[in-house]
Amino acid sequence: MSAARRGREGRGERLTPARMRGRDVLRVGAAGLRSRPTRVILSALGIAIGIATMVAVIGISSSSREDLLRQLDKLGTNLLTVEPGRTLFGAEAKLPASALDMVRRIAPVTSAAATGTIDATVRRTDKIDSAITGGIAVQAADGELLRTLEGRMRSGVWLNQATGRYPAVVLGSVSAQRLGVTEPGGQVYIGGRWFVVVGILDTLPLAPEIDRSALVGFEAAARYLGFDGHPTKIYERSTDASVEAVRDVLPRTVNPENPEEVDVSRPSDALAAKAAAAGAFTNLLLGLGAVALLVGGVGVANTMVISVLERRREIGLRRSLGATRGQVRVQFLAESLLLSALGGVAGGVLGAAATIAYATSKDWPAVVPPWAFGGAVGATLVIGTLAGLYPAMRAARLSPTEALATT
Repeated sequence: MSAARRGREGRGERLTPARMRGRDVLRVGAAGLRSRPTRVILSALGIAIGIATMVAVIGISSSSREDLLRQLDKLGTNLLTVEPGRTLFGAEAKLPASALDMVRRIAPVTSAAATGTIDATVRRTDKIDSAITGGIAVQAADGELLRTLEGRMRSGVWLNQATGRYPAVVLGSVSAQRLGVTEPGGQVYIGGRWFVVVGILDTLPLAPEIDRSALVGFEAAARYLGFDGHPTKIYERSTDASVEAVRDVLPRTVNPENPEEVDVSRPSDALAAKAAAAGAFTNLLLGLGAVALLVGGVGVANTMVISVLERRREIGLRRSLGATRGQVRVQFLAESLLLSALGGVAGGVLGAAATIAYATSKDWPAVVPPWAFGGAVGATLVIGTLAGLYPAMRAARLSPTEALATT
């Protein structure tokens, strides 16, 4: 005690308690945690699990959406598809045989191609029962299909004017896998005759139906498989600025007599819907993470209550030496906040690490939004305050004589 302070006490003046600086509060709070390391680690673990779950869920969802957005940027959103709808009486409509040529006459259209469903099955050999289709469709394909879909060949070549006239087939990625075909040059059995596999397509995210198809040329389909020449699906690309305008005129262009029997869609909408569905699923997982965080907060509160009960003599000693109720309250609140912050930092690091590991395994760009860490810090501060409020108030209410008398 300083000489000036002793002099003031000697004159009977009332002394005001010294204020604790922020550094002193942190030091006192940290000292309380260091005295119980095992309990502190276990309590912080509950907070860490909740925060790690929330950060990982946000990070993985953001990485997935970023991958989908990159796919959309790469594949483009200017692809439209045209399919037959229903007639006035509910029967399945047909697109005119001239529909593809009509679409290509629309000025903003840069490329267009068509496929036509064929009533035939494809098998690895003629020894397999024709009822076993493997979920593979046989389709006639226009020569411009690969360019319109901006697809790539995994191996072999695409149909051209020569191979499109003869028993040659290109397999989608899924079809090749199901048929056990790994390289071009072999044969598959389609509609009662052998077709030579000239190519295997890479995956087409905007046209998954092509992945499950065996594609032959229009002329070959008409000559060998009885194809009637009516397309069942038209793929069209136009300039980005004119997509909506083209979409509006497609039904009347394809079928001027019955435009209501034509359905037009944009395949990229499916990827956008997938991203939205992933966001909805993220909200559910965030709820689970919040529950885990709440459980961690209960653990912190339990630890702090036990700490108050075990340290009654310490509290009484501090009060008898001049500590105010507010200072005792601040001490225990500081301990609770430090304990929660410890779990929050650990959880944030674990969540980011989990996001990076999972995104890398899926070949996604690893994205952990900065606001996820900000939310983690905010959540830990809220949890720490709520968990420590009751223990701190309970400690502050202890009178020095009652606390010191505790055995």
